[in-house]
Amino acid sequence: MEINTVAVIGAGTMGAGIAQVCAQSGWDTKLHDPFPESLASGMASINAFWEKGVSLGKTSAEQRESWSANLTYCNDLGEAVGDADLVIEAVPEDMDLKKGVFRSLEKLAPVHAILATNTSGLQIGEIASSTECGERIIGLHFFNPVPIMKLLEIVRHDGCSEFTIDAARSIGSSMGKEAILVNDVPGFATSRLGVVLGNEAIRMLAEGVASASDIDTAMRLGYRHPMGPLELSDLVGLDVRRDILRNLTEAFGDDRYEPHGLLERLVSEGSLGKKSGRGVYDWSGGVKRERDDLPM
Repeated sequence: MEINTVAVIGAGTMGAGIAQVCAQSGWDTKLHDPFPESLASGMASINAFWEKGVSLGKTSAEQRESWSANLTYCNDLGEAVGDADLVIEAVPEDMDLKKGVFRSLEKLAPVHAILATNTSGLQIGEIASSTECGERIIGLHFFNPVPIMKLLEIVRHDGCSEFTIDAARSIGSSMGKEAILVNDVPGFATSRLGVVLGNEAIRMLAEGVASASDIDTAMRLGYRHPMGPLELSDLVGLDVRRDILRNLTEAFGDDRYEPHGLLERLVSEGSLGKKSGRGVYDWSGGVKRERDDLPM
């Protein structure tokens, strides 16, 4: 399938990153968000990323201008998706919200468009079942930061067509991603493993096994992880990780996935990670510091 025009729905951290990669892939890319402040913030983060790349000599000014020309923002959903070959939804992890988005996409996007969700753990089949076009709905799970992380998790549900799966593989390749294909089970492959590791690391922190930085160092140096599980949790968002764990607990009926009490406490106090300036670590001023009000 030839992709010329892409619409990304949701201008948060993930949506902005996905839109950036789509523009860099040479596609006419439209970024939509119903909240003007979110749209402005998403566009600003993309431009800042490109500017930094130029200042560091990693990209040229000509590349930046070319990519920028591929990217526009749209306040109106219909305008954003009206001529799209591919739509990627990246709104918050709320099933009812996502179902509503896809019911709108079914009406507004062309009938040939591939409709993808970036959910990190919600059931693709349930989202698809709210529409009459489930065969062209698929999961495209990207990883933060999207322009840097090479992995793309393609998630197929029972009603997904082989054409859609093949198109998703081609889309990932065109983006420069390495794709894996997984079935539509709770947490897929990556989120299920990632949140369990992060939850156990938070349990170890709460029990005083070691400091946050020492737990992270153990996994970086001992297991060659590029980032420790606590720092990664802060980067992803503690609220996102907590919600995935809750979904897994409900889906499997297994309290092994229950979010640890310290994770619940951090989320309830608004310590969501890097995006809020404070999580397992203190990120104020853009510098990661150990918190002195947590165990160890």
